[in-house]
Amino acid sequence: MINHDDYLKGLTAYIEASFPKTCAVCGKKYHTAEQFLSETENMPNNRSSLKEALEEDGTTIVEVFRNCSCGSTLMDEFNSRRNTSKLGDERRIRFNKLLATLQDQNLPIEIARIEILNLFKGKKSETLDFLLKQHPIVK
Repeated sequence: MINHDDYLKGLTAYIEASFPKTCAVCGKKYHTAEQFLSETENMPNNRSSLKEALEEDGTTIVEVFRNCSCGSTLMDEFNSRRNTSKLGDERRIRFNKLLATLQDQNLPIEIARIEILNLFKGKKSETLDFLLKQHPIVK
């Protein structure tokens, strides 16, 4: 089973003063960024909860959209964890090529992303091993 919250690990609030955050619909108060991320839910219908944005000063941030338990959508800004070095860029290119290849094999994108991240961390992937046995990649 996919743990969508893994995408949120390590995010830090872009502006700590944005907390506490209060839901305008039900009044629930989220005192910290950690509480906001852990006590809210992913966007429905497998929509991404994360959106990259660029501040006026060129700083890259991540807008995080989460649903309160009442169903209202909340958003806050977090610092980007993206590695913007040449090595980080090269790694993203490899990641995107692998992602496209796995999507061509009809692997759902969220599973493909997690499997590639595990592969990059040196972890074994039974899903990728199975796919390679079924459809060897020849290039």
